[in-house]
Amino acid sequence: MQPRDQLTTKEIQVTTLVWEGLTNREIAKIVGTTEQVIKNYLRTAFDKLGVSSRLELALYVASHGGANWAVQRAAVMEAETVSSTLDRRMALAR
Repeated sequence: MQPRDQLTTKEIQVTTLVWEGLTNREIAKIVGTTEQVIKNYLRTAFDKLGVSSRLELALYVASHGGANWAVQRAAVMEAETVSSTLDRRMALAR
């Protein structure tokens, strides 16, 4: 599992918006929350990805697909959900 696979959907959204060059205030408006919550998302994303600044975060996203990074992660999460659902159905059928 890659470090980015540990990120939540919100952390992915926030990190992608940082990569696009938005400020915490701008991101907070888009996400519909406060700047403090955005800072919290960033702090946990920094820890999970092993980066220590917005620049390192942006470089991480850029080196892992840039604009496609969030799309790729969403596809992985969807596949995991489908797999989990199938596993539960199979267990119930037994």
